[in-house]
Amino acid sequence: MQSAAQNRDYSEVQVSNNESEQLRRSLKSRHLTMISLGGTIGTGLFLASGGAIHSAGPGGAILSYLVIGVMVYFLMQSLAEMGAYMPVAGSFSTYATKFVDPSLGFALGWNYWYNWAITIAAELSAVTMIMKFWFPHTPSLLWSSIFLVIMFLLNYLSVKGFGEAEYWFSLIKVVTVIIFIIAGTLMIFGILGDHAVGFKNLTIGDAPFHGGFMTMLGIFMAAGFSFQGTELLGVAAGETDDPKKAIPRAVKSVFWRILLFYVLAILVIGLLIPYTNENLANGDVSVSPFTLVFQKAGIAFAASVMNAVILTAVLSAGNSGMYASTRMLWDLAREGKAPKFLAKLNKNGVPINALIATTLVGTLAFLASFFGDGTVYVWLLNASGMSGFIAWLGIAICHYRFRRAYVAQGRDLNELPFRAKLFPFGPLFAFAVCAFVVLGQNYSAFTGDHIDWNGVMVSYIGLPLFLVVWLGYKFTKKSKLIPLEQCDLAVEPDEDM
Repeated sequence: MQSAAQNRDYSEVQVSNNESEQLRRSLKSRHLTMISLGGTIGTGLFLASGGAIHSAGPGGAILSYLVIGVMVYFLMQSLAEMGAYMPVAGSFSTYATKFVDPSLGFALGWNYWYNWAITIAAELSAVTMIMKFWFPHTPSLLWSSIFLVIMFLLNYLSVKGFGEAEYWFSLIKVVTVIIFIIAGTLMIFGILGDHAVGFKNLTIGDAPFHGGFMTMLGIFMAAGFSFQGTELLGVAAGETDDPKKAIPRAVKSVFWRILLFYVLAILVIGLLIPYTNENLANGDVSVSPFTLVFQKAGIAFAASVMNAVILTAVLSAGNSGMYASTRMLWDLAREGKAPKFLAKLNKNGVPINALIATTLVGTLAFLASFFGDGTVYVWLLNASGMSGFIAWLGIAICHYRFRRAYVAQGRDLNELPFRAKLFPFGPLFAFAVCAFVVLGQNYSAFTGDHIDWNGVMVSYIGLPLFLVVWLGYKFTKKSKLIPLEQCDLAVEPDEDM
């Protein structure tokens, strides 16, 4: 039997779904496709890829990114199946409430909001460093304030304003990577540059694999962070025009995007620059792998060009973070899992109070970086580091339960707008990889003569925080795992596009 508290959770969801018509379905297919396409392109590719090659060699880096890429592909398949069937702004938080346990939905929602709210602070910090490349003697607060206002206004005006900004931000990143791969390939074969480089850099030292399994494991962890943001597709589904067509179309490009943008880009870098080059380990834009290759190609002002592109990537991440966290907080409020005033929408259908609250939290976290040598900020950032992987774990769990509930209730799988490939392997594989990444965040802290407890706390602080929120709600509200036959698969009229 269901508890009264559990029934109350269901009624809250039902009431809240009737309010979702206030959100404007203003995101077009081209917006969603470009958000999906550009979601993983950022500093992880433009800067961190060099460090991955330096540590594990080009072969180790490619293998690590490829495995994580395949896992993300299955995750997006799972999210697309649920999103096309039930497009809601709460995405996997709402799915967990309906298909698993309201307490998991509560924890996933707050976890995801926190993750992106703190990410806004991280992007503001990055913006100041990028702008000081051109203006070294200007105050940090000047640039962080300007770009915070820009991100706020892009989200405040309308969801279409967010969509258009992301479309052009992503287009710049995509074009940059395509030009990079083409120019790099021409250089490898001597069509561009002084002479053909060929494959000789793969024979240096112990290339293409360097450092052994444990080194590659570290890159494997880092690769996961690079792909975080692809789940934005599910959050944006609640404001997408014709989601049944737009979501599957966007997801079908995910695997090829991963293959093209990460694997080919890392291969080009590995062939043109020896993994022993110390500049690859430097996170400075002036010696980023993209800058080094463009300089070899004879492109003038390569560092400035890449700095501008990285600025675009940072703006895109901050803009997306503000959008995702605002929608998640709004959805929590309309389900009664956050203060009700956060469910207010302005005349353009934007959750204005949730947007202001998220912006304030991001600003306070950023200001914390100026006090106490940034200790508070570092802890906040580390606590959010695991949040993305926890969200991915939630997606895998939700999809597994959704499909089983769909079949258990006698529904025809052929009626789903989109069916994820290789079920149940997809969500089970994604769950296993994500769990491995979460538990192995800082494996080196346990391998020395003594356990590095400070390292353990810094790396794993996000996990106990999530468990406290999840179990705290579960015991307070007495929520239980929902039987498959009683999972709420009803699609509201405004959702059934």
